[in-house]
Amino acid sequence: MRLGLLLCFALAIAAAPNAPAAENAPGILASEFIYETAPFPQCHASTIEKAADGLVAAWFGGTKERHPDVGIWVSRHDGKTWSTPVEVANGVQNPELRHPCWNPVLFQMPGKELLLFYKVGPSPRAWWGMLVRSSDGGRTWSSPEKLPDDIPGPIKNKPVLLADGRLLSGSSSEDNGWRVHMEWTSDAGKTWERTGVLCDGVSQGAIQPTILKHGQRLQILCRNRTPGPFWQSWSDNGGRTWSKLELTDLPHPGSGIDGVTLADGRHLLVYNHTVSDRSPLNVAVSSDGKKWDAALVLENTRGEYSYPAIIQSPDGLVHITYTWQRQRVKHITVDPAKLAVRPIVDGKWPE
Repeated sequence: MRLGLLLCFALAIAAAPNAPAAENAPGILASEFIYETAPFPQCHASTIEKAADGLVAAWFGGTKERHPDVGIWVSRHDGKTWSTPVEVANGVQNPELRHPCWNPVLFQMPGKELLLFYKVGPSPRAWWGMLVRSSDGGRTWSSPEKLPDDIPGPIKNKPVLLADGRLLSGSSSEDNGWRVHMEWTSDAGKTWERTGVLCDGVSQGAIQPTILKHGQRLQILCRNRTPGPFWQSWSDNGGRTWSKLELTDLPHPGSGIDGVTLADGRHLLVYNHTVSDRSPLNVAVSSDGKKWDAALVLENTRGEYSYPAIIQSPDGLVHITYTWQRQRVKHITVDPAKLAVRPIVDGKWPE
């Protein structure tokens, strides 16, 4: 069964590069770079959120991933343009020691603070969770707070706010294989609880879950350590316990994914529909989180287009950011009501 899935996925890749570019696709309202030049040569792992008075984006930037000078950079959108990127967090421990920063995650608490989670440490095997807060839409930030030792925080993708007031985050660790777990806080990050690991990191290696809502039921989709299908799991009790991880019917190259549940109940997923490279970058749509259809191809040329983030703002529009060639962060605005949806058959992206 696994071999058959991989063969289908390999055949699927040939179709995707022929799909239309994002700027010409139904539903795309805008396509832009958040910045053209910056005081750092490389960037990765963007996140985006709608604050009280505009969009805010963040990412890590520096000489290159893992370099000690990598910090967390933020840009704000005033309704017309993006502001010049500003570094708001770094990994300085003392005058002689600085660690790189990793994977920022933004979340706007309704009517309250804008939270910015990130990681600090020499590698994903040895990093720890940090948190800064903004009460003015990302213009200024609080002093950094270290999260508890067993709480790295939302590891790549945004948390979701549940009806009971808990902020549920998908998290994972990489110090003993790739092992996913879930965390939650009822007081905006002051105190935390978490599940145990949901996989052993050996027979199943999963990290970086994204959370979808199906009424009271929750679904996570997780990055797989092995190129091929990624993992999914389900919870019927608000994320406290989860079903055994199982494979989806969609491919990826072992790279980051992100999804969002829309106000109309549909789900959008951004991922690389390939098992070999980080191009193309695709958007799929589903009504049940199980059967996915093709919606958009955001990038289809050679290179790296990866680590997407996706949200729906209160006006109904969808905002996507992603790494563009490790050089810039790209922002796409989508009207989900105008998407031209086509079926994905046997893992093949339609032409």
